[in-house]
Amino acid sequence: MMELVKIAKTNLRNNLKKKLSQMTASEIAEQSKIITNKILSHPVYTRSNRVSIYLSMDSEVQTNSIVENIFDSEKICFIPKYNKSEMLMVKIKSIDELNSLPKTSWNISQPADDDVREDALTTGGLDLIIVPGLGFTMDGKRLGRGKGYYDQCITEYKKKYPFNNLKTIGLAFSEQICDDIPMSQQDSLIDFIVCP
Repeated sequence: MMELVKIAKTNLRNNLKKKLSQMTASEIAEQSKIITNKILSHPVYTRSNRVSIYLSMDSEVQTNSIVENIFDSEKICFIPKYNKSEMLMVKIKSIDELNSLPKTSWNISQPADDDVREDALTTGGLDLIIVPGLGFTMDGKRLGRGKGYYDQCITEYKKKYPFNNLKTIGLAFSEQICDDIPMSQQDSLIDFIVCP
């Protein structure tokens, strides 16, 4: 059974990657702008103080303006820091600091391995995690890139801070909305999906 879910996910990933590769830069910018406006007025976002946000790759919903708003509205900003086995959510103090971070092989900014920063998991948890993905259903199923980083992370935070009422929001282009996504036991459901 697990094997079938795995195969179905791989096929769906390939289809979605193909769809995303056919989007033009202007379509990406246009949809990202609509999604950004929806996020900035989303009640969960407006009431959240400790916010984790992914730094977007070219083929993802662009998050630069959301990051700027996190600082402008004096929320506390956390970004993912990946290593081989896990993903930490680490604190960033300003846009300048963000711009000075080194880039990974994926061309994403993240603190260097020896750059020790406040980790949200050990300092009070998070109110909101804004989540990337390859595909989503409107009822919260998510297909990531297959490493399980976000599923693991969301589960950890909910277990350690059961009373924080952590919320998750997935950002998706119209092209990324699926009718259904095969799920396995360790997959987390996303609370809200924001798309154009």
